[in-house]
Amino acid sequence: MPLAVYLLGLGIFAQGTSEFMLSGLLPQIAADLGVSIPDAGLLISAFAVGMVIGAPALAVATLRVPRRTALVAFQLVFVAGHVAGALAPGYGVLFASRVVSALAYAGFWAVAAATAVSLVPPGAKGKVLSVVGTGLTLATVVGVPAGTVLSQHAGWRTAFWGVAGLTVLSALSLLAVLPAGRATGTELPSVRREVAGLARPALWVSYLVTLLTFGAAVVTFSYLAPLLTEVSGLPEGWVPVVLSLYGVGGLVGVTLGGRFADAAPLRTLALGGGALTLASALLALTAGNLGITVALVFVLGLTGYAVNPVVQSRVFLLAPDAPTLVPAVNTSAFNVGIMLTPMLGGLTIDAGFGFASVAWVGAATGALALAVTAWAAVLQRRGERGPAGDAGVADSSAPHVRSTASRSAVSRAAASRASVPRDSGSSSVAPRTVTSRAVVPPARPAATAATCASSAASTSSTSSVTSPAPSAHATPSDPACHPAC
Repeated sequence: MPLAVYLLGLGIFAQGTSEFMLSGLLPQIAADLGVSIPDAGLLISAFAVGMVIGAPALAVATLRVPRRTALVAFQLVFVAGHVAGALAPGYGVLFASRVVSALAYAGFWAVAAATAVSLVPPGAKGKVLSVVGTGLTLATVVGVPAGTVLSQHAGWRTAFWGVAGLTVLSALSLLAVLPAGRATGTELPSVRREVAGLARPALWVSYLVTLLTFGAAVVTFSYLAPLLTEVSGLPEGWVPVVLSLYGVGGLVGVTLGGRFADAAPLRTLALGGGALTLASALLALTAGNLGITVALVFVLGLTGYAVNPVVQSRVFLLAPDAPTLVPAVNTSAFNVGIMLTPMLGGLTIDAGFGFASVAWVGAATGALALAVTAWAAVLQRRGERGPAGDAGVADSSAPHVRSTASRSAVSRAAASRASVPRDSGSSSVAPRTVTSRAVVPPARPAATAATCASSAASTSSTSSVTSPAPSAHATPSDPACHPAC
């Protein structure tokens, strides 16, 4: 795996830490800025909205910018947003800084995915995206707890400074490793071609799978801390440990998913989504048992992140002519899931169903994701049987099939010519009596016709010496009817 892929993962780790760490900083931010905790919680929603809008918009805006330039520029904007947030005198400035940081992070994620895929062979898309996605998983395992501990000892602003410093380090490493400019011989990106690549039904079904599977994974995690303390009876001091256990499960899951994403994408989606749905339902039923709940937290992380490499790599296969815009829209789909399902979970809690009800929301969303995955499988089978346009999938095997059919036609024509008896004592073609009924020659490829014409000319000159005169019923000499053809 190229070193640049791991450095892209480092960039995702730094910025992903900022995305999730606010859940542990909300009480301090609210107290410092004089706002309520729900108002402080809007900072998380602002980041998600920025991700949804920023990914496709900035992917298009920087389409013709060299990827190294775009990546580093996004990181510098992200750093500026965090410096502004660390120095924010009030809530308004901090809110604006979160939106700007999210826009930059969204653009970085989209271009990073396209860059990573371009560095490896086509058969390794899932594996390379799992490596890049590991940066986000490590953010939940290491980055978020580290940011929480740092804020507890030195204030929440210190966590912002730490993220900014790590992002600067990532930007410098990408400057040193990624090549400047565009690769020689590559086609200049086209906004029209990228947008046209989105016009495939199967691609939007895949986006829906992304939204639902990640939404099913994140809804329970969003309310895991109160579920553990209020329902399962876990002491509050142990909550960060169990949250890290979820991250460890995610690390195992994204590694396993990366191994099977290219070989069996739909099967991996079905197995991972089915296990996630089952684990969510079991958690809703057994949330009062601490031991079972802790074990299921690990399973939730594993199954939720196992499908991540598949939903990221499959969109490249469905629309290979839009390598930048396609993953950008997929990033938006991730964040729509992050916004919608926790909102549904909050509604069930407000309705009086308790914290365990969010696991039922996860199970229902996972079941819906399985249904959409089955729909995607139907579209794929239809595309394999018929024209690619029927399913909206680019059929990369079509040129191979056409060329194989053409070669088969040439082979049959050659075999037909070889079966004509020849005079062993002469290089000329043996005479043939042609009946009076019309002879319609079979259609031949252009290359075969040219060969026949040349052969006919040669044989004609020889036959004038060695062949007997044609019968009264013979047809006029024509390359299409000549024995050599």
